[in-house]
Amino acid sequence: MKIKEIKPYVISQQLEEPFYFSQWEYASRKICLVKITLEDGTYGWGEGYGPADVLKAGIEFFKPFIIGKNALEHEEIWQTMYMRSLDYGRSGVFQAAVSAIDVALWDIKGKVFNQPVSVLLGGVKNPVIHPYATGFYFTQSPTLEADLVKEAKLYKKLGFKAAKMKVGLGIEKDVFYVDLLSKALGPDIKLMIDSNHAYNYREALELCNRLKNYNIGWFEEPVSPEDYNGYKRLRDNTDIPIAGGECEYLKHGFKRLFDADAVDIAQPDICASGGLTEAKRIATLASTYHKDIVPHSWGTWIAISAAVHFVANLDKNPGRMFGEAPMIELDRTENPLRDNVTFSDVKVENGKILIPTTPGLGVDVNQDYLEKYASDNRRKESVEVW
Repeated sequence: MKIKEIKPYVISQQLEEPFYFSQWEYASRKICLVKITLEDGTYGWGEGYGPADVLKAGIEFFKPFIIGKNALEHEEIWQTMYMRSLDYGRSGVFQAAVSAIDVALWDIKGKVFNQPVSVLLGGVKNPVIHPYATGFYFTQSPTLEADLVKEAKLYKKLGFKAAKMKVGLGIEKDVFYVDLLSKALGPDIKLMIDSNHAYNYREALELCNRLKNYNIGWFEEPVSPEDYNGYKRLRDNTDIPIAGGECEYLKHGFKRLFDADAVDIAQPDICASGGLTEAKRIATLASTYHKDIVPHSWGTWIAISAAVHFVANLDKNPGRMFGEAPMIELDRTENPLRDNVTFSDVKVENGKILIPTTPGLGVDVNQDYLEKYASDNRRKESVEVW
């Protein structure tokens, strides 16, 4: 089961319609995937979350230390990468590179043992998962309000029980759009908000007070991820649950978050915070602090599938938004790299996800599209967005 080849791919594509949120505009998608192949031809796919070219460099850095190792000894490989990057990469893109490699190794392990990753993680404790729709980004469209309402009606038609919108454009604008979309979604769909750390504590608290009658599911990244005290003060002064953690790395980062009692809901990104190997440890840590986990997921079907298998194995928690069934983020924005390059056995039907039973992650890559988007990236420089 020795690793023969590790090959990262940077793929990119311009979007038909740019969209924006509180921090910046998305004009393109650019993602780093990695394919790991064993001596017998077995292969697995992984994905990292972050700036794709830098991620590729991180993967290339780790390659000499991993080639020739037994792919089934993924914890030993993880420890090797962790120790090799400890002096200068305890968080950030180095850990996203670790994550991409780790996810690919889990995919391989599932194929070798002919089992889905969820079973190898310890078993399917949650056969049904509730995805929530991530969308409602802003555009320069002259019919933006009508477009957002149309999007809300689509989520209702598809059976979603929850959806997340962007805030952070200013208190008055936020209240206006929350009111608009809350009415469009109706009482049967829970609405969450995400400011992508646009506000300070005072501003975030003002928004919470203005939205106290809208039954908001959670307020995600209300303040800077470095402002643990601001998170804690906000939790102490609002009834809206507070979520965060997509900017944390490894169990050590989440321990800081939990020690500060900063969040109700932790949101590790499996493709950034240390892969499935470390996500399992983060989940155990979260349970000792009685925190719920809803992983952040933003990328191709590789990232989404990794999150599905992880969430399937989470401990049951009657205090969740929909009872014991856990939630997962499902990005609904335009992403040709997700929809053309990758495909998955994950099925979304009537607002629910059933756990795939195929070996590994249940994902694969369309090689023709992969080469096309990789070639496009080599031919021209794209705007780096993620």
